[in-house]
Amino acid sequence: MVIMASTQEEQDRKIVLEFIHLLEKSKQLFNGLRDLPQYGHRQWQAYFGRTFDVYTKLWKFQQQHRMVLDSQYGLKRWQIGEVASKIGQLYYHYYLRTSETNYLNEAYSFYAAIRGRAYYSRANKEDRPDLMVKKLRYYARFIVVCLLLKKMKLVRELVMELERQIQEYVSAYEPDDQLEWQLVLDEIKGFIKAESAVAVLHADSNPIVLSHSGSGSRLSPLTTPPCERSPHMTLSLQEILIVGSACDQAKFSELTMDMFRMLQTLEREPTESAHPLAHIIGVHGGPHDSSPATARMPYSVPGSKSYLENGDRRHIRDNPHKYLLYKPTLSQLMVFLSSGFKELPVGGALLLYMSADGCFSTTKHPQDYGYELGGLATSMKREAGDSGVIVRNKGIGFKEPHCLYPGDLYPYTRRPLFIIIDSDNSFVFQHIPRYFGQPLVILMSPQDIPPNFADLQHHGSLFTLFLHSPLTALCFICNVGDVAINHWERCQGYVDRFITEASRLFSRCRVDDIEQGSGIMDSSYVQFFGDDFLRTLILRFVFCDVTLRLHRGFRGRHQRPRCEPPLPTLELLEHPSLGHIVLQLASCLDVRGCFTEADIQD
Repeated sequence: MVIMASTQEEQDRKIVLEFIHLLEKSKQLFNGLRDLPQYGHRQWQAYFGRTFDVYTKLWKFQQQHRMVLDSQYGLKRWQIGEVASKIGQLYYHYYLRTSETNYLNEAYSFYAAIRGRAYYSRANKEDRPDLMVKKLRYYARFIVVCLLLKKMKLVRELVMELERQIQEYVSAYEPDDQLEWQLVLDEIKGFIKAESAVAVLHADSNPIVLSHSGSGSRLSPLTTPPCERSPHMTLSLQEILIVGSACDQAKFSELTMDMFRMLQTLEREPTESAHPLAHIIGVHGGPHDSSPATARMPYSVPGSKSYLENGDRRHIRDNPHKYLLYKPTLSQLMVFLSSGFKELPVGGALLLYMSADGCFSTTKHPQDYGYELGGLATSMKREAGDSGVIVRNKGIGFKEPHCLYPGDLYPYTRRPLFIIIDSDNSFVFQHIPRYFGQPLVILMSPQDIPPNFADLQHHGSLFTLFLHSPLTALCFICNVGDVAINHWERCQGYVDRFITEASRLFSRCRVDDIEQGSGIMDSSYVQFFGDDFLRTLILRFVFCDVTLRLHRGFRGRHQRPRCEPPLPTLELLEHPSLGHIVLQLASCLDVRGCFTEADIQD
């Protein structure tokens, strides 16, 4: 009996030592992720694969040996929660690096399990302020994931829970970082308020979130604009750089409202996770626990051992790869832009989206349109040696150091380039030359907005809102604050009709250009039009231009968007059928008085 007991003790000791080894190894690998380059595709993938392998082994190990770890190691629930939180972070960051939205679903599964199984429920009883901070950070990360998945009801619940947890943390420890956490709370509350530009109401007058109605959701088969395919439509969007540098705009976790809307516009709708939650997370002794034999990680990621062994490629989607940059320095912006340029495959296109404040020039007679008309402020950060005060190009020979000028983009026109500029100095980008003969399209926001909308810029740019959700943007400029769901769907039908008709007119212009050489439509648009995302952006731009041209509040030419090369005017932008649909939509919303009839006959 003594020998048997000794053998059991030895086995238990080995289990504890193996767990400690896996725990330390996982922490080392996780901490090493921050040292990996943020740009490029392949430099970091193998490291992520190794990290996932260790966490997979750690997670299964603690499930299989829970009783021993509870008794011999003193494993606490918050420690299990910390491992699950790390796995959630891994999937979230893998989503950021790959743009594959199903990894976002996997992150959500782990975060939701932590909350559902109350892993952190006793964190405030441990008398450890660092543990409370981990709990607060978990809530902040979970909120970001839920925002990106449009789970707004859950977001509001999490915000209330986060507020209670911050109050407990402050009252218990009186920490030095209490103002920082209050700022986090204020930011997310402001972000939620700004995000709901128009409320879509259920029959019981409660707001709901739409996922497949074209209301700003990701691209799906139901929201992809139709297209008459042509052999000239040769390009596909492969690399995206989304930059948010607007100073006075709602943000949360280095994600401005414009960035938040645009990144969803450039993704396909994710599918639900293939594994039920209880199958992913198992805790010994609970009614929903899975057995050690069946508990497993979600599907594997490229570079991991299980991926290589099993060839697991379920749910991998073809979203374009993208980078998200919040107020980057100019050097950071150029590095990421160069990386996207370098990674472009044959037949691939690069998209640059910038939401930024303008840097304005005082040059009266510019000769160099590349650098003498100003540009976009990328960041207010200062390099070593800067005086501390940014001078807006008031001295002769001095220019803003953290400003993206049109000339900075000339080298990247060697490959197909699609540019979207949302700024009060956007029009300076219309002069970019096509030195290399490659497809180039530039969509530019209005430079001015009517005074009654000026105070609402904090909620996000109107131009980006049009590109993200055309119906929401139209409601916004007509002061329509809420719409019943059945009425919203009728109105969305008019938007769908507009997009379909605009696509048909576009195709007719394309035929004129290629077959008859009329020059009506620049071939750059034709080559980009075959890509689902770029076609969506072009047609929503047309909706924005037609709507603002007819709206009584937007009168000056600077209050309408521009594009380069210009789209056909009579054949597309001012075609009577498009204006007619907008007026029908306005009548459906009972805001016809906001629009001028012009030459359009109803």
